[in-house]
Amino acid sequence: MLASLVNTSLKHIISLSSRSKGERKLWVLIFHRVLDKTDPLRPGEIHREAFDMQMSLLARLFNVLSLDDAMNRMESGTLPLRAVCVTFDDGYADNLYVALPIMKKYGIPATVFVATGFLDGGLMWNDSIIESVRNWPDPTIDLTEFDGGVLECRTEQHKKAAITVILNAIKHLNPDIRQAYVARIAAKVGQLPTNLMLTTAEVRELHKQGVEIGAHTVSHPILASLNDTDARSEIANGKERLERIIDDEVRYFAYPNGRYESDYLDVHVDMLKTLNFKAALSTHWGVASASTDTMQLPRFTPWDRSNVRFLLRAAQIYQKAL
Repeated sequence: MLASLVNTSLKHIISLSSRSKGERKLWVLIFHRVLDKTDPLRPGEIHREAFDMQMSLLARLFNVLSLDDAMNRMESGTLPLRAVCVTFDDGYADNLYVALPIMKKYGIPATVFVATGFLDGGLMWNDSIIESVRNWPDPTIDLTEFDGGVLECRTEQHKKAAITVILNAIKHLNPDIRQAYVARIAAKVGQLPTNLMLTTAEVRELHKQGVEIGAHTVSHPILASLNDTDARSEIANGKERLERIIDDEVRYFAYPNGRYESDYLDVHVDMLKTLNFKAALSTHWGVASASTDTMQLPRFTPWDRSNVRFLLRAAQIYQKAL
């Protein structure tokens, strides 16, 4: 039954894309982590088995291109039908150790956008919150300063709810203020993991293995919350450090959080142009074509974990793009 549904979905997508008129479309997938196994406190992150399934379907169904190849072929008008790129944001170590072997198995290229401030033992602010709440020593957590009240913190469901409240409350704060909140919460539990993010040597290894390394600022701020000087510094310094690490040009950028006007503005798009980026990626839902602004390419997060749902989502994307 499952095989029949998958084959039906495959035929549907092929039929949709073959009827596409005018410009060819590019679907860019965005991942962050690929976990070795499921984590109830990280429900949005894909695990090894599901990622393997998705990559196998991409290899069967789509023309999976490197980001650089896709950009060149969009410019030359030679983008193939069902073109797809795979990207990762932030710079997690499991991109190298879990995701890359799977992608190599299926011959799938990828781009990893790295926030350089977290290399070599650093921890992103959201991960600090998740790991702090995971190891919270008390039965309740006081979130009155975040307008969240005092929440239960006894079970995984309690902790999951508390994490959501805190992340939503502080995501768009000025980075310095946000980090002060994070530090106060983390201090309650002591030592947090130091191996979630890539090391400098691991970034080099990804590059050596053929993975495109892209820039993602230094400290992953919401660019729209910064003054222009600080925003440019975040973008430029991240690019420069990565270029020193890999001894190669960094051509692509991913906006932190990635929503136009709420997370980045036109001024930041202009900054990328002056810093000689070839293209930049947002997190707006949709597919790109030759007429899309290459400094604001859309991407799609594949939340679906089953074969059929993943394929139906792909079909829906192509249906809307026709």
